[in-house]
Amino acid sequence: MKNIAIYPGTFDPITLGHIDVITKGLKFLDKIIIAISDGNNKGYLFDIDERLKIVKDALFHDLKFNKKKIIVISFNNLTTDL
Repeated sequence: MKNIAIYPGTFDPITLGHIDVITKGLKFLDKIIIAISDGNNKGYLFDIDERLKIVKDALFHDLKFNKKKIIVISFNNLTTDL
């Protein structure tokens, strides 16, 4: 059985704190799903498409994280529905 975690948040923008949690999680998890919230109840600095690109660029281009261990998605409902 694989250990998979969902890491929900707005990631508006992604911070060193977010990256620290992801880095530590990758030490004992098989996969992390980064779930970027796009709920309409908050004024975001970046729109969802920009946040998806920023997160993917940071994790895969800049930090060279393994794409097989991290999935980046967006969602606009409750985390429990995800």
